[in-house]
Amino acid sequence: MKVLVTGGAGFIASHIVDAFIKRGDEVVILDNLSSGSRSNLNPKAEFVLGDVTDAALVRDLFQKHKFEIVNHHAAQLDLRKSVIDPVFDCTQNIIGSLNLLEAAKETGSLKRFMFASTGGAIYGEQDYFPADEQHPTRPISPYGVAKRSIELYLHYYKEVHGMDYVAFRYTNVYGPRQSPHGEAGVVAIFTEKLLRGDEAVINGDGSQTRDYVFVGDLVRAHMLTLEKLQGSDIINISTGIEADVNEIFNVLNAHVTAGKASAKHGPAKAGEQQRSVCSFAHAEKMLGWKPEVSLQDGLRQTVEFFKNKQNS
Repeated sequence: MKVLVTGGAGFIASHIVDAFIKRGDEVVILDNLSSGSRSNLNPKAEFVLGDVTDAALVRDLFQKHKFEIVNHHAAQLDLRKSVIDPVFDCTQNIIGSLNLLEAAKETGSLKRFMFASTGGAIYGEQDYFPADEQHPTRPISPYGVAKRSIELYLHYYKEVHGMDYVAFRYTNVYGPRQSPHGEAGVVAIFTEKLLRGDEAVINGDGSQTRDYVFVGDLVRAHMLTLEKLQGSDIINISTGIEADVNEIFNVLNAHVTAGKASAKHGPAKAGEQQRSVCSFAHAEKMLGWKPEVSLQDGLRQTVEFFKNKQNS
């Protein structure tokens, strides 16, 4: 199949590109390299340097390639930046997505639009744990609002234009190629700091929990969707297991320094959720998917990647 992967030079989407290539699909990557890296690019994919907010470029790509699958990961990813500049977040996340949907509608070749949504930022402070897809959506950041808005646009394009979609609500994804720069990605941030001998700072007391899902498990969900999903859906990709920041630090510290490093606790981040964990029961029902990589093994693989990168 002909596949467009937006953000395909980034952490998550580059792994998905690799899986499409392994399947034998013809892949085009559209990425502006604002957060992605050329080193993540699969040489068997066609790379286009550009932005999803460039409507003319997006339209030309669709007209040229007649994409059957769009896997949309290009986004403004920083939740705190969305609070500082919600207009920029809207332009990148909502307008960029609409450019893709409009181009797909005009071309008429699309079989499914696969969208990287979010679990924690959409559900907000949870009423129950773990959250399933029927949990109320109460985003408290422009980033979460944008992701939920795109889900609603996907529903509109399905109902009015017959375009099938799947929106994956990811929890905290980690693994090889994750960027240690910026505010997101505590696993990568801690790992790099520990490898350099720098001090890792835990926000607050470290008791805040998240649901950490390994990138390899997430990629498998995407591939299963191509084989098994009929129609359109919204699906959590998660583990249903909570881990607090102190636990993440302790496991990484054990792998990197044999537990010799100590963590520094800084001030808590204003507005940060205390608990976030999602159910994968719907993914198991619809796709036959469940997480297979344990947190211990996933963190070990991540540390090995960063060690190899440091030594190369």
